[in-house]
Amino acid sequence: MNLGAFSVSLAVRDLEASRRFYEALGFEDAGGDPAEGWLMLRNGEHVLGLFQGMFERNLLTFNPGWDQQGRETGSFTDVREIQRAVRAQGIEPAVTADQAGSGLAAIMLVDPDGNQILIDQHR
Repeated sequence: MNLGAFSVSLAVRDLEASRRFYEALGFEDAGGDPAEGWLMLRNGEHVLGLFQGMFERNLLTFNPGWDQQGRETGSFTDVREIQRAVRAQGIEPAVTADQAGSGLAAIMLVDPDGNQILIDQHR
């Protein structure tokens, strides 16, 4: 199962202060919309999403269909297939995707320690 690109999504209180902090560590703008409360930052292969007012807690995020540079991959494991596979392993997603759908969808998993994992497919 290929989960796609990986990033850490941080729930931040002050988007601009967080942007300045991570830029001081060498991260550079990689997209987003500050007016909507989110930014993506990159340092080499490392990607951070900064989200103000969107999430209560930090998340591990995977994007099926994207490589680590945010480019579409030729083939990928659809989020619905991932959902079927985790359910077969006895893991019930906290947020589910419509199994009958196609294209854009997301699921949310919670690990045994309460860490949230977002698998967010944009294609």
